[in-house]
Amino acid sequence: MSEPVRAADLNLVLCHACGMACDLRGQPSHCQRCDAPLHWRKPNSLARTWAYLIAALVFYVPANLLPVMNTSLFGAGSESTIMSGVLEFWEHGAWDIALIIFIASIAVPATKFCALGLLLITVQIRSDWARQQRARLYRFVELIGYWSMLDVLVVALVAALVKFKALGDIEPRLGILFFGMVVVFTMLAAMSFDPRLIWEQEDDAGHP
Repeated sequence: MSEPVRAADLNLVLCHACGMACDLRGQPSHCQRCDAPLHWRKPNSLARTWAYLIAALVFYVPANLLPVMNTSLFGAGSESTIMSGVLEFWEHGAWDIALIIFIASIAVPATKFCALGLLLITVQIRSDWARQQRARLYRFVELIGYWSMLDVLVVALVAALVKFKALGDIEPRLGILFFGMVVVFTMLAAMSFDPRLIWEQEDDAGHP
């Protein structure tokens, strides 16, 4: 069975901005439609993805250790971290909110760290293991990235509800800032990774 024809064999490259397949005959440096710079692969994809991922991991520690909000009800104040907030909502019967916060704040970031780390390592060692599954894994990481800000939204909604009912006061704390940085850097890491690297392999001369 013959090998499928690649875009490189036809001198075609996909524009990262508008998705147009551009003809590289004549060596154009910009997309003919949107004038964006053309690249065979995202520039420094692995280095930038590693940098963003490590930054997200660094911010993930204080995001979970520092309080994300201060709650003052009827004169009694308390500060809550992400995990203590999950336990508090669960103990008060709000298991649905507790589950949303746990998934968005604990499970989703941890899943993205593991998935992106796996993709980066397998691409760097040029592994041909489970390429289709790894491509699906990348699409899954992109999909769940849009739900990573749920925890910040829940804190904002709870604060608005408490203030609306005049039950007390809720103020954000430093932990929510670090968590927001985790979300931003993990999304940047996913955007910087070039999934086409999963399918690259070396030829007989040792060139990709």
